[in-house]
Amino acid sequence: MTAVAPTRSSSASASPVTGATGRLPGRHGVNRRGPWLAIVYWVVIAITLVPIVYMIVYSFNDAPTNRLSFAWNGFTTYWYANLVNVSGLGQAFVTSVAVAFLAALISVAIGLPLALALERYRFFGRGAVNAVVFADIAAPSIVVGSASLSFFLSIGLGTGFLTVLLTHVAFDVAYVVVVLRARIAGTSRALEEAAGDLGATPLQAFRLVTLPLLAPGMLAAGLLALAMSIDDYVITSFVAGPSVTFPLFVYGAAKAGMPPQVLCFGTLVFAVGLLVALLNGALNRRLARTRG
Repeated sequence: MTAVAPTRSSSASASPVTGATGRLPGRHGVNRRGPWLAIVYWVVIAITLVPIVYMIVYSFNDAPTNRLSFAWNGFTTYWYANLVNVSGLGQAFVTSVAVAFLAALISVAIGLPLALALERYRFFGRGAVNAVVFADIAAPSIVVGSASLSFFLSIGLGTGFLTVLLTHVAFDVAYVVVVLRARIAGTSRALEEAAGDLGATPLQAFRLVTLPLLAPGMLAAGLLALAMSIDDYVITSFVAGPSVTFPLFVYGAAKAGMPPQVLCFGTLVFAVGLLVALLNGALNRRLARTRG
């Protein structure tokens, strides 16, 4: 009896390389598309970078009137050598940095246990807490600022450094919780349970196992809170009182003629932020290679 070889249908005969369409895919198995996505991407990047480049370049511009000028008058480093020669600018910058660092530290300290509770446990009121966290992120800044001011006035607390710090912590915590929940969701409790099996107390397991696992997420959350706090203007303007932060000073100086030192401070902040981002990326790649 002669065996008949089975025949394959036309759909099955399509090459696994070309696929059902018969077209060769592009790199990484994705069909090549038009250049529009790349064009839109670079347009967005350009729109984002143009103000930053302008700030950096004109921080070295010679301004004979000691006020920011759109005309290029020559290269100088005078403004960097005289950063704090503008009355109130240095103090405003120090105030912003102090508020931002304190708000970031307090927000991480509050957000870590809250994120652990929301991600790993089921308890009464969990849904309401989740709703409050996301409402804090979604609420317009003017609503948060006016509500905070009303609350402080109702309890008789005068506006100033403390009210700015409390308000910044209030809106930073929500962002910290979201970042840490993402980190916690990606970690397993097996190592903590193994530590318990080996005799570690819950506190020891948390300190020696959980915290090191969550450290990259805590750093990322803290940096996000720092960035959110240091450049906030709308909310701060409601609760600052006599305290002047760097964004408030810049807004006031812009109406009377901005001193070039403002651009110098902005350039330094951008440079430090870029350096931290590069170091964080290098650290994450090193950790990834170590685990691999």
